[in-house]
Amino acid sequence: MNNIKAKDSVLIIWKGNEQNDLINLSNEIKTASNNGSVFLENADVLTETSRPSSSINVVISNWLTPHSIVHTDSLLGIIVKYLKPSGKFIVKSSSDISSSLKLNGFINVIQDGDVFVAEKPKFEVGSKAPLKLGIKPAVWKLDDTVESAWTAGNDDDTIDDNLLLDDDDLKKPDQASLRVCATTGKRKACADCSCGLAEELRGETKDTPKSSCGSCYLGDAFRCATCPYLGMPAFKPGEKVMLDLKSDI
Repeated sequence: MNNIKAKDSVLIIWKGNEQNDLINLSNEIKTASNNGSVFLENADVLTETSRPSSSINVVISNWLTPHSIVHTDSLLGIIVKYLKPSGKFIVKSSSDISSSLKLNGFINVIQDGDVFVAEKPKFEVGSKAPLKLGIKPAVWKLDDTVESAWTAGNDDDTIDDNLLLDDDDLKKPDQASLRVCATTGKRKACADCSCGLAEELRGETKDTPKSSCGSCYLGDAFRCATCPYLGMPAFKPGEKVMLDLKSDI
């Protein structure tokens, strides 16, 4: 009973029929509290409204045999509401209930054998307090850019984006290197290439006229009126066809 001080209000939560032991425990607590207030509550009928909130200095539970009180989260939640800030909860339990006590708001949990002593925080459960961080919130204008907002007041950290580019980055790419196959979508000629990409990739120069429609190899039925292959037989795609473009007239 070292946790009971003079004039403390003490609540005993009991369960069972050991009336004589309950009377003896009450008298012992009255002596330890110098005739403080002692209240009794049966665990089977205990509710949140059984006692006023924050009215008890010390709650003692399951102290008497047969120690049959089960300290559920619901019961622990009721007990922490009864206690005044910094109030103590003293309980006997054959199982380790340290985690349950902490999860229900108790702090400074101490275990000595089957006796657990826990404390309610120095504030009311559910109370609120404003946080004063001493930092003024940053206010951005709608026309501020991300860069200007980030570098505001930090001129030393400003980086010229032109310094991030070298001479190679400023060179325009060769248009020929950007050409891709319309079928594969890659810089790789398809199997029936007739557009000249296959020759280009092989480093060859295609001297024959280029087709605008890509169907010249199929024969006259598929050739346009200005096709350079008009009048010639069909040939295989990619086949090099020699044209006699000199007129004998």
